Amino acid sequence: MIRHARIPDARAIHQLLLEYANEGQLLGRSLADIYENIRDFYVFEEDGVVLGTGALAISWENLAEVRSLAVAKGQAGKGIGRLIVESCLNEARQLGIKRVFALTYQPEFFQKLGFSEIEKSELPQKIWGACLNCVKFPDCDELALAIDLTD
Repeated sequence: MIRHARIPDARAIHQLLLEYANEGQLLGRSLADIYENIRDFYVFEEDGVVLGTGALAISWENLAEVRSLAVAKGQAGKGIGRLIVESCLNEARQLGIKRVFALTYQPEFFQKLGFSEIEKSELPQKIWGACLNCVKFPDCDELALAIDLTD
């Protein structure tokens, strides 16, 4: 089942993200940051266990990001990530956001969902916002992909 995250999910979200952050596959987030942004997150839950998570973070008037996308080890290929991204895209449409992007090491996954590779320079709000505080800035090796949404 996919749903918006709730406060009791924060520790499970943190653990999922930490596992991938320790492998260098995504940027980690502190537990405090997850609590502060819990309303951005979706979780995929099965039998009371959080098996996947992702967040829709609004960057600007017509721009949002799918971030912190992680699926529990052993659960890949079951459509969990796809459901989370689709939930983020549906919410973006409801909010009137026209473009959603992702910075990722897994471009093929996003391309299957309709995203196309773009230059990071097309995302000035991101580059001069969250990226400035990133340990990888300015040498980010993630690929930028985006999807343009229609009403």
